[in-house]
Amino acid sequence: QVQLVESGGGLVQAGGSLRLSCAASGSIFSIGVMGWYRQAPGKQRELVATITSGGSTNYADSVKGRFTISRDNAKNTVYLQMNTLKPEDTAVYYCNAGITTRIGYTRDYWGQGTQVTVSS
Repeated sequence: QVQLVESGGGLVQAGGSLRLSCAASGSIFSIGVMGWYRQAPGKQRELVATITSGGSTNYADSVKGRFTISRDNAKNTVYLQMNTLKPEDTAVYYCNAGITTRIGYTRDYWGQGTQVTVSS
């Protein structure tokens, strides 16, 4: 069994910073792409950023230059450093990872979500 546990959300004023963490645990053989998605009220879930096991990154245009994704492969953990936050960044943030288990089963796993609220 595999699970992703997120932490680090909260309430912050516009212009502030937050750092999200997501740790994968369980019967893990390997982890491929890890990423962060977000869903604001009344909107569809959207990609925020992804990172490969080799460290290649991809960002949504709306967060480029403000957010930084990173990962610690030894800890099976992905991070999202969010700077210069804006009210439009308010959403539930979800961690995602492509995981192969020790019995060879591969699929996407999702975290439970963490709320980020940016006040103006």
